[in-house]
Amino acid sequence: MRIELQKRANVSTLFSIISPLLALLLTLVFGAIMFWLLGKSPLGSLYIYFVEPLLEVWSLHELAVKAAPLILIAVGLAVCYRSNNWNIGAEGQFTIGAITGSILPVLYPEWHSWAILPLMMVMGVIGGALYAAIPALLKTRFNTNEILTSLMLVYIAGLFLDWLVRGPWRDPKGYNFPVTKSFQVEAVLPEILDSGRAHWAFIFAIVAAMALWFMMRFMLKGFEVSVLGQSERAGRFAGFSARRMAWFSMLLSGGLAGLAGISEVSGSIGHLQPSISPGYGFTAIIVAFLGRLNPLGIIASGLVLALTYLGGEAAQAALQISDKAARVFQGMLLFFVLSCDTLIHYRIRLILAGAKTAEAGA
Repeated sequence: MRIELQKRANVSTLFSIISPLLALLLTLVFGAIMFWLLGKSPLGSLYIYFVEPLLEVWSLHELAVKAAPLILIAVGLAVCYRSNNWNIGAEGQFTIGAITGSILPVLYPEWHSWAILPLMMVMGVIGGALYAAIPALLKTRFNTNEILTSLMLVYIAGLFLDWLVRGPWRDPKGYNFPVTKSFQVEAVLPEILDSGRAHWAFIFAIVAAMALWFMMRFMLKGFEVSVLGQSERAGRFAGFSARRMAWFSMLLSGGLAGLAGISEVSGSIGHLQPSISPGYGFTAIIVAFLGRLNPLGIIASGLVLALTYLGGEAAQAALQISDKAARVFQGMLLFFVLSCDTLIHYRIRLILAGAKTAEAGA
């Protein structure tokens, strides 16, 4: 006996639309069960996790801070995935973008100019794009699987950052902590409002999502992304190049991940340190699929996943649970999103060995 997935002839439009909401509902149900098994009140725990972080102004600012990198990275990944190029290494591109964008404030701390911040952002974009160009080159030149190469590059980027902050870029006045010098005032991304920490990275994220939505909806490049993603052969008949699309999508997603990296370091941290991300590059994959690979949907899903970070921190403090239990919501959400999509597009069939033998004999 074996299990097979058979593609459905007709896919329900209604279920395709409500699939993310269904996945979110299932996540809440199984999350409540998890809290019950941990000996906590299910409803009270869900309130602390998903509602309490939305009741204070400062916490809404924190929500924007955490949503900004998720949205920036996810909209770039959405273009990749819709074009059938699978960039899994946004975490590494995020890290390299943070490093390249920090060159000026770390190596030239005495430079005080209005130009330093725009240059940092541009250098972060270039760094992330160039790092994403490595798997693009390997795929288009040597037919290497970009999933493996982009993922392996994440660990190289993390180790490179660790070496920098513990070695040549370590602040000699940092009491032997592995951090760089704090950025000068001109190198810090300003806050949007005086009432909290939310900075301009959130504006970058919204602008990027709107721009890519416009591209996918109204521009020839967006049509090219969709056609090549659905059928490379049909794209060739239309005169589109899968090779050029691999470069375009990888550079775009890498550049946006790099922008997210330098924005996070400049706006939220103020210096480089061994750990600058709680896994934004990987969580952004969930954001992209929860948002149905639609830039406008990604804005909403980015806020939802950012809430899981805030809620996880609140649950750790209030419920005395580990960070692993708090983060399990992200894994459950991805699992249910993919499961719902699979069951919407495919039906499960059980194939019995006896039935196969009889069918072959007939």
